[in-house]
Formats: sequence, structure tokens, C-alpha cells
Amino acid sequence: MRAMLIANPKATSTSRRARDILVRAFTGDLDLVLAETGHRGHATELARQAAVEGYDVVVALGGDGTVNETVNGLLADGPSPDLPALAVLPCGSANVFARALGLPDDPIGATRSVLEALRAGRYRSVGLGTASHPGAPERYFTFCAGVGLDAEVVREVERRREAGLRADPSLYVRTAIRHFFSGTDRRHPALTLEQPGRPPKSGLFLAFISNTSPWTFMGRVPVNPSPKANFARGLDVFGMRSLEVGATLGALTQMLTPRAHPIQGRHVLNLHDEAEVTVRAARPVAFQLDGDYLGEQQVVTFRSVPKAIRIVI
Repeated sequence: MRAMLIANPKATSTSRRARDILVRAFTGDLDLVLAETGHRGHATELARQAAVEGYDVVVALGGDGTVNETVNGLLADGPSPDLPALAVLPCGSANVFARALGLPDDPIGATRSVLEALRAGRYRSVGLGTASHPGAPERYFTFCAGVGLDAEVVREVERRREAGLRADPSLYVRTAIRHFFSGTDRRHPALTLEQPGRPPKSGLFLAFISNTSPWTFMGRVPVNPSPKANFARGLDVFGMRSLEVGATLGALTQMLTPRAHPIQGRHVLNLHDEAEVTVRAARPVAFQLDGDYLGEQQVVTFRSVPKAIRIVI
């Protein structure tokens, strides 16, 4: 079985020694080629090459950003049963996609799970989401997208990482609190949510689009605005019509509380199992996919793609 291991040498918890151990672990089962990424978008290029050359498996060793790029490379020409299967070895700061799949949150434990699945021939087809906006090609996401406040926080965290700070949960929390009180516009809602054949829903400050549950993690604690979201259904959407402190704290408390029902409140919007939604903004608004900041946009359309990719799991 031919496999390409795409490794991000800059992932938060990755070391060369760990990568060498993982490569040796796979050697007896796979005809393995190691490919290290050298720049943003490189994992997409490598995964597309693996798809064109007919590899059986592509292994993504890195964080959610590496996984997202790998997925977009594999699906560059659209879903197909002939594409390589994807295996994920988490080595980033959050590893939301891997944890949502039920994989151990460390590369060694995940390697054992992936090897067992490969030997048993266990695969799972999961649905993904796509996002498209004018002037750019459609892009896949694995677990979440966001327009508004959360994307602004991602943008600020990326700036701090470029300045040398480590991307751990405390950095996200500190940045989110600071930005909420002094960075974002909490008075003028800019977003309108549109669905085919339904009236638009306006007056939103933010929109979280979830392809699975949870939306993200705060350390070990799941942050869960849309607990019914899962890989086998369409997209779920959570929106806020108010960013007043009381309304926001109430919603955040529910996100951090284990529960099976959506967040409740008069300032809250919930949608479940949607095939397509469009977020339209009155002004350019921050936009992120799988925790990767993608600039400011005024119109983004999100679609669900059922059974888009095979996962070794």
C-alpha cells in the first residue's frame, strides 16, 4: 500500500524525533514517502500530487491547518471513490478534526489507532463543508467556519504567533477577551443569513458554521454552540443578534456546558442540517475556515458535501 506522509515541521507539538518514530512505525505496513511542508499551501500541493499519482493513503501529520490543506489538495478535482484515503495524526495546538473523529489527541496514540484501522481495512466516509466567495475558488473545511468575532480573534492570534507567541488555549482566551471589549464592533450588526427559498435573517453580529460537534476546544473542554452537528448531516449554524455582555456570557456558559440541545436565548439563532447558507455582510467582515484566517469578505456561501472523503479510522 503506497502512502504519502505530509508533515508540518512547524506544527506546535511536532519534533523531528517524533516524526522519525512515526515513520518507523508505518514502515512495516506501508510503502511510505515522507514529504515535509515548506510554505503555506504546500500541503495542498503535495496532497494533490498524491491524488494524481494514485497513492492509496495520505497521512496528515500536523494541526488543523495542515489537515485542511491536505483535504483541499485531495479534493482539488472534487470527491471521488478513487481518491486516496486520509489518515490524521494530530500535532497542532487544538486538533479539533482529529478529536471529533475520536482519535487520541497525540501523534503516538493516533498512530496506533491508524495502524490498527489500516490492518483491519477500516474506513469511514465523512461529509465536509465548502465555502465560496467572489473572486476565489471553492474551499473545503472539515469542522467549522466563522464570520465575524471568532474570525477576528483568529486573525489577532495569527498576528501574535507571527510575533513569536505560542498558540496555546490561554493565548486564544486572552485575545478573545481583549478583542471583545476593545476590538470588535458590538453596536452595529453587519450580517444577514440567507437560505434558498426562505426569508433572510438579519441583524447578526457573528455566525459559526459547524460541520461537526464540538465547534472547538478550550484545552480539554469542548466549546459546543451546535451540539447536534455531525459529519453525517448538513451544516449547523449558530448566530448572535446581540454582543451585550450579559447575552454573550449566557451563550458562552451554555457552550461550555455538556448538553444535547442547541443554545437557548432571545438573541440566538440556530439552524440544523442545512444544505446551503449564505452570509452577507454590510461591510467587509473577517472570515475563517478550520481556524485559518482568510481575510475580509462581504458574501460567503457555505454548502454541505455528504460523504466527501474516506478517513482511516
